[in-house]
Amino acid sequence: MLRLGLSSLRPLVGPAVGRTARSNIRSFSNFRPNVLQTLQKQRQALSLSKLKFPRYSTDVPIIEATRPIQWRRVALIVGGVAATVVVLEGALNRETREGLSAAERSLLNSSFAYTGAGLAITAAAARAMFTSGVVYRIMAANPWVVLGVSLAGGIGSMLGVFYTPPENTVQKHFFWLTFNAFQAATLSPLFFLNPAILARAGLYTLGVVGGLSYVGATAANDKYLMLGGPLLAGVSVVALSTLAPLILPVTAVRTLAVTEAIYLYGGLAVFGGFVLYDTQKILAHARLAEQGRMKRDPINEAIGLQLDMINIFIRLVQILSMNNRK
Repeated sequence: MLRLGLSSLRPLVGPAVGRTARSNIRSFSNFRPNVLQTLQKQRQALSLSKLKFPRYSTDVPIIEATRPIQWRRVALIVGGVAATVVVLEGALNRETREGLSAAERSLLNSSFAYTGAGLAITAAAARAMFTSGVVYRIMAANPWVVLGVSLAGGIGSMLGVFYTPPENTVQKHFFWLTFNAFQAATLSPLFFLNPAILARAGLYTLGVVGGLSYVGATAANDKYLMLGGPLLAGVSVVALSTLAPLILPVTAVRTLAVTEAIYLYGGLAVFGGFVLYDTQKILAHARLAEQGRMKRDPINEAIGLQLDMINIFIRLVQILSMNNRK
């Protein structure tokens, strides 16, 4: 099901199976075995009575206290993001295009609207699952159940979205909501972390995706579509790096550190490239739809952007958590 990165194949007109294969690999790359091992080691140390859920009496909460927002730091971050956008625009986008056509602007706006709505639904559902204690009870019993079922359900519902025609509105939205629910089940354990880390990672993700999307939308037509093959190869390497802790011995510390760096920083670079690729793919699909060569489908386009943002967010959370422990 992998899309071949041959120069003779155009990524944007490949079969739906190739598109779903790339999205499936992006979904798989969210998981690291060391996360599961950590949860299993901490399972005996944590008892359900010590957790602070609304339905249980608690003694010691495991969630760190929320720190006050440092608005000066937020302002510096926003300024840094704006400066980064300017640098990216000058470095990557020297050959700009003319203004977007009405069809391109419409599909781009609709796709990002569905992306934002999907992320909001995912975040709200993940928070609800966390506060109810359902996810913790399942993960305390067997964390593979949560991640395995979430992965299988996410891929299955994503295929349902891709293979449902846009005319079948009810069924397509049902699969889309199901996809977001499975993503929420996967991400809900992140709420065990410090809320300040999650907020910072979310802010950084918005800055990265916003800047790269702007570059992709204003670049010359099809400038970044040739990245499809290299990005597929890159995300395959990132996905394979997640298996290193299962294959390599514990004594191979340096090798494991290299695979961890590939997963985190290589993953950031790969999924940042996917933001550029997916943004230009949306514009290319808008032109094809305007010519009657394909159907306009903003939900399908939004799935790729949503997976890009989730993968970037997860890696930023892990990087910030590692820096916070130093």
